Amino acid sequence: FSKKVEKPMHFIIIAFALATAIVPLVYETNNPGCGTCSPNVIWDKCSTKDEGELCIVRGNQKVDFVIDIIGGASAFIALIFCTVAMVWVYLHVRRQELRNRRYVFGGSNNAANHRESRRIRKILFLYTLSLYVSYGPWLFAVFIGGPISESISDTIFPLLGFWNMLVYFLPNCLKYQRDHPGTWLVTAYFQVLRPAPCAWSP
Repeated sequence: FSKKVEKPMHFIIIAFALATAIVPLVYETNNPGCGTCSPNVIWDKCSTKDEGELCIVRGNQKVDFVIDIIGGASAFIALIFCTVAMVWVYLHVRRQELRNRRYVFGGSNNAANHRESRRIRKILFLYTLSLYVSYGPWLFAVFIGGPISESISDTIFPLLGFWNMLVYFLPNCLKYQRDHPGTWLVTAYFQVLRPAPCAWSP
């Protein structure tokens, strides 16, 4: 997998990143946005005499459109690739669990294998779900447009790392709940994520 897929995939990612970064610089279409610079266009009055008529004072609509299509297609391909990879791993873990049942004797071992398999499959599902929650609204905004959809996507898209963090620490939080019955999941996250008190040496 690393030789046939991973290395060419790295080359494609680097090529896409360079294309989306260099092309706007060449055409001078990078303009300030909401906290970032993006290849959008800036509209303003065509002249001091015109009322209501707007013209493009900086930027290129074609470059903006092409960059949006490249970004949307890249995100869509990444979603499909990650989904297929997660499904493949999910099925592999499930087959491994069924194979272990044939050779492991004793109900306790089978129950432990089933719990571990179910835990891994749940984590895989949550990681995939976080991708769709973050990239789905962004893809909708790219292809549909509109100020409301763009505002929603600009809010949700940067939260992918936050969702992944929640999924990553979920096993620790569930263990904390088992050790402290009656604890809410939010409280368990707080207890797991809070920094340990510093031990001051005398």
